Amino acid sequence: MSKTGKGGIILRTTGGDAWTWQKRISGKCTCKDRCGVISVWVNGTRVKVTRRGAAFSAPVPLSEGKNRIAAYCRHADGRKCDTKEIAFRVCLKRRPRARLRVHMKSAGVLLDGRASSPDKPAEAPIVKYLWRAGKDNPSALRIRPSPGASKAETVLLKIPRVDGEYYFSLKVIDAAGRSDTSTTYFVVEKGKPRLVRHAVENPAWVESAVIYGVVPHNFGPRGFRSVTEKLDYLRDLGINALWLSPCTQTPTGGHGYAVSDYFSLRRDYGTKADFRKLVKEAHARGIRVLMDFVPNHSSLQHRYMRHAQAHGKASPYYDFYDRNRVDAQPTHYFNWVHLPNINYDNPEARRWMMEAFSYWGREFDVDGFRVDAAWGIRLRRPDFWPQWRSELKRIKPDLLLLAEASARDPYYFDNGFDAAYDWTEELGHWSMEKVFKQPGRIISRLHDALTNERSGFHPDALIFRFLNNNDTGIRFITNYGLKMEKVAAAMLLTLPGLPCIYTGQEVGAEFEPYKTPQPISWQDKWGLRAYYRKLIHLRRRLPSLHSRSWDPLKTRSAQQVYAYLRYGSPEEVPVLVALNFGDEPAKAEVSLPARFPAFTESAYLKDLLSGDRISISRTPAGALRMEIPPSSGRILVPLRRE
Repeated sequence: MSKTGKGGIILRTTGGDAWTWQKRISGKCTCKDRCGVISVWVNGTRVKVTRRGAAFSAPVPLSEGKNRIAAYCRHADGRKCDTKEIAFRVCLKRRPRARLRVHMKSAGVLLDGRASSPDKPAEAPIVKYLWRAGKDNPSALRIRPSPGASKAETVLLKIPRVDGEYYFSLKVIDAAGRSDTSTTYFVVEKGKPRLVRHAVENPAWVESAVIYGVVPHNFGPRGFRSVTEKLDYLRDLGINALWLSPCTQTPTGGHGYAVSDYFSLRRDYGTKADFRKLVKEAHARGIRVLMDFVPNHSSLQHRYMRHAQAHGKASPYYDFYDRNRVDAQPTHYFNWVHLPNINYDNPEARRWMMEAFSYWGREFDVDGFRVDAAWGIRLRRPDFWPQWRSELKRIKPDLLLLAEASARDPYYFDNGFDAAYDWTEELGHWSMEKVFKQPGRIISRLHDALTNERSGFHPDALIFRFLNNNDTGIRFITNYGLKMEKVAAAMLLTLPGLPCIYTGQEVGAEFEPYKTPQPISWQDKWGLRAYYRKLIHLRRRLPSLHSRSWDPLKTRSAQQVYAYLRYGSPEEVPVLVALNFGDEPAKAEVSLPARFPAFTESAYLKDLLSGDRISISRTPAGALRMEIPPSSGRILVPLRRE
């Protein structure tokens, strides 16, 4: 308060949270008598002030935790005019930065931690380099310090003889006892090591992943605990990755895409201890856990947004939100007026989101993120995603990063993501949205959806495929019936890409995700579960079915028949998939490439789905003649002549 009653110090910001180590504090003195001295202090230390008349500003360095900032105004005669105080709580942690690189040398594989750096403001030197090999590496490797390396900044490894991915972690500790850990890996293929292209390459586990979409409140009344109780069921089904719908705190319940705290969990789902146990128990069963994360926007009820609305430009969070140029109101997409967009042009807002992602990976060991509305941030700040990937992969390189965006857009595969959605070029529209609506036109529409003939797919496109998800509304089985569900499921689990089974799909559960807040029925009234289980186990067991290689085949049939060949390396058995989408038995002629003699020379094929052995004949041109039961798929491998 002014001591003279004739004005005083005005600061242009309130206090609050800070996601930076420096804030610029500005204000002005409104005293009637001109102030001789304006000074700014942080935690008892005076900082340099720049003045222009009554206006002033100062760059204020911040420390971890709470920081008290005071601005003083005094007249030339020493009389105190006014004092204003605010406080900022820095949400970041002081730590050094571990950086781990791999070099291939004639003597072996060199792990190099010399790019690690101390915490810059404190400049506490790094005093320890602690190395650890991954416990699941294909073979044990002894870590030896490199000749002449100080403090074990580098280690030299013998080249492993066993193929696979080899993970290593480096923990650096500085003189103040603060630490940071980075992990990396290299690959051995056919006895030869190679570097990993971390910017675009995904870990091997992703190639054979079958993802299960989990809505905790549909699993049971106890949220995370209800999901944990069903892990054995999911493992038996063949699932090896869970995609959890948003679990971070939300004021509105429902599916949770309105986030009010990125570092806390929904109370109706359970505690952080419950969540940590879910992840640990899933890992013990060989199941990875992905979080659905919502970085494009927050809830209108997020305390940062509420503060910005209450204090306007004086709020430190005002610029955390993207604003239109006409009236400075927060921007949003579609009719999402309750979901204001975050401003990724603001470095502090970017750091806020980066720390939120990192927190769940570092502290809870989650295995990846499905990133909601990734397309929105791409539109506003396209260079963010590569930076984001680099930081997350530095911490945990075997994460799966999935964009809620169209796999037909090559941007995502070059800029941070491992996989993207099976959408058309139009936001939110499933590529197969119209495929099944007209039974007589399924094949032509299906082929276009699968091949993207107009523009093609990125050569490294990994497509997230589904029949149901949170946005598809009425379930597939409700729309198209049991027969179409079964043949479509055979397609889903034999195509290249990342197949997703969504909550209750394997038992034919009928509900709408956004309209069903209660637990669903897990009664297998259609007898579908065994069918899905067989498909999933076949996909995971046969390398050709989880490879990225496939050829759509020229097929002649009076019925709605679609066929394709799935194959991997030359030593792996190729698989012929033939799908009859009609409700009548189909006779089909399928032409196969000559480079697959196992099919062109075999007298019999085995249908791995039904267990039948099928005697085949050929047309004069060499095409295979086959019969396919109605509304069914055949998953065929060649048998030798008897």
